[in-house]
Amino acid sequence: MHIWPLSNNEKTDFFESSNVETIEQIKQEALKALASASDEENIKSLSVRYLGRKGAVTQFLRNISELPAEQRPEAGKKANEVKKYLESAFNEALKRLEAESGAARDRIDVSLPGRIAPQGILHPISQITRQICDIFTGLGFEIAEGPEVEADYYNFEMLNIPKNHPARDMQDTFYISEDIVLRTHTSPIQVRFMEKHRPPVRIVAPGKVYRCDSDLTHTPMFHQIEGLLVDENISFGDLKGILTTFVHRMFDDQTSLRFRPSFFPFTEPSAEVDILCVMCRGKGCRVCSQTGWLEVLGSGMVHPAVFENVAYDTSRYTGFAFGMGIERIAMLKYGIDDIRKFFENDFRFLSQF
Repeated sequence: MHIWPLSNNEKTDFFESSNVETIEQIKQEALKALASASDEENIKSLSVRYLGRKGAVTQFLRNISELPAEQRPEAGKKANEVKKYLESAFNEALKRLEAESGAARDRIDVSLPGRIAPQGILHPISQITRQICDIFTGLGFEIAEGPEVEADYYNFEMLNIPKNHPARDMQDTFYISEDIVLRTHTSPIQVRFMEKHRPPVRIVAPGKVYRCDSDLTHTPMFHQIEGLLVDENISFGDLKGILTTFVHRMFDDQTSLRFRPSFFPFTEPSAEVDILCVMCRGKGCRVCSQTGWLEVLGSGMVHPAVFENVAYDTSRYTGFAFGMGIERIAMLKYGIDDIRKFFENDFRFLSQF
């Protein structure tokens, strides 16, 4: 039996006696060797041995010219068929080996110890928002939502801030068009809610708001939560009671608060609310500018003009409203000195909460 491939100097007596049988023998030898191949390197080596430039099939094709003329067509046809067959067989073997290797990689070893997936946490802004909402829903309020892209009509005019009103300068507004803005507070949610609901009304409205401002304590986008309560015989005393309960539950019972007269176009009378500094407990420090107090929110009795805009009977109903920045509450709650840390997505910072 010949050992393939043939050398260039080898005689071709075998071809002269049995040409078709010879190429068939090469095919069977190749398939037998392929069946024993166990890895990619062996398969590629066999491909070179039988189909390479000096391979057995290639040598057979080159030596066909030495056969009798009447045998050449049949021998050439058979050799080409064998060449294509072996090419396909080698390729299929490589694909099968690759598939088996992939399946082995994907196979789960149930005996291995399990891997504990890292557990995500809520962003501190989300945590504080939920905590504030939980406090007020526990007091009978419900949560209301509204659009962030708002009509000037709801963002200002319905809240007793007509066009050219000086109070608009307090807002530093992002205008999309003359009549469309990015809401500067969540108060528009309150008037939208009152348009569709009759008293009694108890809602808190959390959400993103936008103003043209950016420094250590301000960002162009931040979060607010505003509250509204409307019913018969609601007084400023009710407002003080609700906000005192909120402050004690958010911080602790030792946190005092005070109300300072202020101005907001949509409330009258209006008040700013300060709490005893949570850093120094009123002794005076850098955070409270040595005053011992920290401003946390604005509040007041709803202006009668706002009630008239939503067709509430001002002779029957009164109410109060309040609003606070969630970042401000989170900074006081967690002792954070730079508001920009909330938006930098530093995992070392976020993982502390």
